[in-house]
Amino acid sequence: MEDRSLVAVSAEQQSLDVCNADHSMVAANQAIANYSLAIGQEFPDVETCRRALKDIAMALRFDLRIVKSDRSRFIAKCSKEGCPWRIHVAKCPGVPTFSIRTLHGDHTCEGLHNFHHQQASVGWVARSVEARIRDNPQYKPKEILQIIQAEHGVAVSYMQAWRGKERTMAALHGTFEEGYRLLPAYCDQIRKTNPGSIASVFATGQDNCFQRLFISFRSSIYGFINGCRPLLEIDRVHLKGKYLGALLCAAAVDADDSLFPLAVAVVDMETDENWMWFMSELRKLLGMNTENMPRLTILSERQRGMVEAVETHFPSACHGFCLRHVSEHFRDTFKNCKLVNIFWNAVHALTTIEFEAKISEMVEISQDVMQWFQHFPPQLWAMAYFEGARYGHFNLGITEILYQWALDCHELPILQMMEHIRHQLTAWSYHRREMSMRWTNILVPSAEKRIMEAISDARCYQVLRANEVEFEIVSTERTNIVDIRNRICSCRRWQLYGVPCAHAAAALISCGHNAHLFAELCFTVASHRETYSQMINPIPDKGLWNESGEGTLTDGGGGGGGGAKADITIRPPKIRRPPGRPKKKSLRIQNFKRPKRVVQCGRCHLLGHSQKKCTMPS
Repeated sequence: MEDRSLVAVSAEQQSLDVCNADHSMVAANQAIANYSLAIGQEFPDVETCRRALKDIAMALRFDLRIVKSDRSRFIAKCSKEGCPWRIHVAKCPGVPTFSIRTLHGDHTCEGLHNFHHQQASVGWVARSVEARIRDNPQYKPKEILQIIQAEHGVAVSYMQAWRGKERTMAALHGTFEEGYRLLPAYCDQIRKTNPGSIASVFATGQDNCFQRLFISFRSSIYGFINGCRPLLEIDRVHLKGKYLGALLCAAAVDADDSLFPLAVAVVDMETDENWMWFMSELRKLLGMNTENMPRLTILSERQRGMVEAVETHFPSACHGFCLRHVSEHFRDTFKNCKLVNIFWNAVHALTTIEFEAKISEMVEISQDVMQWFQHFPPQLWAMAYFEGARYGHFNLGITEILYQWALDCHELPILQMMEHIRHQLTAWSYHRREMSMRWTNILVPSAEKRIMEAISDARCYQVLRANEVEFEIVSTERTNIVDIRNRICSCRRWQLYGVPCAHAAAALISCGHNAHLFAELCFTVASHRETYSQMINPIPDKGLWNESGEGTLTDGGGGGGGGAKADITIRPPKIRRPPGRPKKKSLRIQNFKRPKRVVQCGRCHLLGHSQKKCTMPS
């Protein structure tokens, strides 16, 4: 039988291209090696028998017609009329196994001569790509059908590939509906394995449809309070999974300028009410863990609902704009490269005098700039006027992380999405903890680099000491006043960035001080190690959870999330993804610290175009 089948396979593969032929021959040989059929051969159950015969039929390029299939027997034959190939498998008495009773293994037909195969069902597609989907859930249906054709020489439709992937994802990760149902037990496990963490899920309506989920690990809370700067970035990304929704996140910045996620939430939709709830949970989180939280600086895109929520729950915080949002609006409004360059110079201006000088330059080009400032007040984005401590952070780094999470997880149920985020937080924490153990300086590498540049620049300054703590730093450009006791320089860089500027470094070196000791505490290696000193403990497999145990399930209109008994089943949100391919929205990531170069024509000397595109006569 094997010799006859191999000849049929070789003849058929000549009609395929070289690549497909190689892969299909490998698949055929593997099928024959795994399933060399013989009378008396046993299978654990009838389903294993069905799958084995289908795999052989697929590899050897013939259609299998099932004659009988029930609990006690399985009879199949070749679908070609007159071909004697036939097999009869029956259940063994007293045991669950099945054995081959009758086998006619010779083919007289020529097999299939096209790419289509009746046995290429959705279930077969799912089994064929299961290993690949497990390693990479991002495989698209188009890629799956290409893989099937390359490896098996079989053509499947786009919908077969799509349904096969859906079935594989459900088998590997569970269904979307199961993910929502397990959320109360998941929150319970987080609180048990990571004491001090906050994990609560909220349902709404008579159907108990999912509305909100809030998670913050104890290690993140401890790290933010004891090692990070009093700076929070807040943003959201819209999810594109089966039930849509939005992923909200609040992230701090560690000593070495890396993002440190503090809290993550999933909501059924982005609304003013959900933003109010998220900021309320953040306020309670911080209030429960510290009584001396310094004045916070919060950076966001300042959507209406977010602004109201911050003003309500963090009335003393300085809520500033993300410069990506502001700069894009400015650029799209004026469409003038020179104006955009001056705008960025105004953003980085440290004093009001420098800022006003840049504004005057912009007004000379366009009078409409002043009207634009009414919609985007400089107090919310300009370094010279913003009251909070941004530490040089102009754009939201959390935006890129959120978009990456959404990209990685949009195929996963909500439970697996949160587990993916937890695994990434755990990996980041371990990597950064190990990295900081190798540092030997007082300050983290990013702060060390800045202060060494300041010390290098300080050599060209003349230092005049007025008293114990005050100095005049004289340069060819201007004279700056430095107060080392209050850590103030008249250039304002020391106050705004938290690390001694070149003027401060000159003053400190002149009186024998170590400039490294005058950086803010949040830039030290000790603070970085404290940030990552706590670990996120693992969570047991969901098979070990007690789904009917204590959960933090409350009505969506309530707050907090106590430890009430929860026997209610959470159902998915009523909002589902509409049919059709979703529109792609690319995130423009640019260098926010370096403005684009202004192109100037070499012929007419006007800005905005090159000599090659100039319309002036030569």
